[in-house]
Amino acid sequence: MNWWVLKRKLHVSWLIAIYCAGIFIGVIVAQYIDNDFTSSGISLAITIILMVVSFWRRYLYLVPLVLISGVIFGLWRGSISQSELAQFKPLYGQSVSVTGRVKDDIDIGTSNQIVIRLDSLIIKGRAMSGNLWVTTGNADIKRGDKIIVSGKLTTGFGNFAGIIYRANIDKIVHPQPGDIARVIRDWFADAVRRVIPDPESSLGIGFLVGQRRSLPADLVLALQLAGLTHVVVASGYNLTILVRLARRLLEKVSKYLSALSASVMIVAFMAITGVSPSMSRAGLVAGLSLAAWYYGRKFHPIILLLIAIAITVIINPGYAWGDLGWQLSFAAFAGVMILAPLATKYLFGDKQPGFIGQVLIETVSAQIATAPIIIAAFGLLSNVAVVSNLLVLPLVSLAMLLTFIAGIGSLILPAIGGIISLPAMWLLHYMVSVTEYLASLPWVSSTVQLTWWMMAIYYVILVGICLYMWRVTKYNLRDSNLVE
Repeated sequence: MNWWVLKRKLHVSWLIAIYCAGIFIGVIVAQYIDNDFTSSGISLAITIILMVVSFWRRYLYLVPLVLISGVIFGLWRGSISQSELAQFKPLYGQSVSVTGRVKDDIDIGTSNQIVIRLDSLIIKGRAMSGNLWVTTGNADIKRGDKIIVSGKLTTGFGNFAGIIYRANIDKIVHPQPGDIARVIRDWFADAVRRVIPDPESSLGIGFLVGQRRSLPADLVLALQLAGLTHVVVASGYNLTILVRLARRLLEKVSKYLSALSASVMIVAFMAITGVSPSMSRAGLVAGLSLAAWYYGRKFHPIILLLIAIAITVIINPGYAWGDLGWQLSFAAFAGVMILAPLATKYLFGDKQPGFIGQVLIETVSAQIATAPIIIAAFGLLSNVAVVSNLLVLPLVSLAMLLTFIAGIGSLILPAIGGIISLPAMWLLHYMVSVTEYLASLPWVSSTVQLTWWMMAIYYVILVGICLYMWRVTKYNLRDSNLVE
């Protein structure tokens, strides 16, 4: 064996990616380990020492050390979060009074109950980390409100430390001025609704600001069956359209102004929609991609993916422990930024497939990457997702623009706002009609059962296909940039 090969130096970006992969592994494993050592300062010191040594030398034979260092750090961060969540265990089964802040927009659940996500928790006079899932009767509650609820606390799921079903609302405090971004969003949404009827207005607002939770329940179900939920969820697709627009409008004037406007768009969009798991991923990836473009650098999508995964799970390890939105967001990103470019190069070579062809490839790639997660979570697979995305997805950016024009027209020229909004209303009506028609088909979805080992085999095969296309095409994935 040529030992000199093992003394090759790796680029620091790949060492960071390997370290980030280790962090993710460590956070995953932390939920199954109950050991005080993993959350101790000694554990943190060990990971720092290993990281410094391996990054200083950067030799290929030190890669296992880099991975181990990341795993130890992930264990440390995950164990701390597990210790914080353990504070809830003695309270399970008890009736408690909880003070908290409404983290996201409320959802409409079953039996006309509303679903509230609470953070900044205070229980029995003690501040508690984590989020609670609360259902209650109809009430005037907005994102950013502070409320006091009471009820029986039960074991949580996914990213939630606990659940209170059918809670009593003891007090609601509307802070002033409150969540300014949410107030502006709702003010503009009301202007749109004055000139465009529901469900078209709610769909347009969903496109524009990712506000899915204002959609009628029957339209939400139709979007799910048609495989179109992703276009009205605050996610990378909506944000990418806005960032690309902001960047390109000023690119010829000044690269600095172009980057600045796109950065403002990222921050504003995240403030308006709220920092959900999928939105945190989208904002982080868009920001890193924009920075790379500005400084004339290129991010390999695998490196970008792993960095974003590591940062988000460091901020909140619960994302990796069962947050469906987080999982789908990263899977879709991998499909669009890794699988789609490789498939395009493999199928078309140096030719460009055209707009419709590109949309089809990206849509199918995202569906392939997310299908096992969706099936495992819901037991359903949309049979019309490709068709629905082809009919709707290419028009989303136009729908966003026309909805924005309709809202501005309603505010500035209310007398003719109805006329100004007609193009938006016609286009949105077409989208609603297509969605509802496809969702009404008797064969719209299939019931599928998927175990964890089937998912593992699926993704191993998918990775193998990507490696095969990469070896055949020699395509440089660094050429894929989210904001260009």
